Amino acid sequence: MKLSRKKFTLIFLASAFAFIMITNLILVPVNGDWFAGTNSPIAWKRTMAAVIYPIKVILVGPLSLVLNDPDPAPPIRVLGCAVYWSFIALLIHFVFSKIIPVKKQNIEINQPK
Repeated sequence: MKLSRKKFTLIFLASAFAFIMITNLILVPVNGDWFAGTNSPIAWKRTMAAVIYPIKVILVGPLSLVLNDPDPAPPIRVLGCAVYWSFIALLIHFVFSKIIPVKKQNIEINQPK
């Protein structure tokens, strides 16, 4: 199944927003923690935060200036995340589109006739 860039980007954006919302709801940021759950006294929250932390660093790390602003205009956070995550989605789609056809060509070449 081949996904178009637009569909892949929309699915990626929806998944990223859902991931951030769900992890923030489960780990509940305390005292404005940037990465929720890392200093939690509850062991499972610390462990979950340690597993999720690398993904969150990629998804929201570069947006720290926008997301840490105490009083930004309402759409600024959403727009900043959407633009950054769209760029990541397009980059991933481009890389996958280059890798998958190469694998198909290698399979066709290596098949006996």
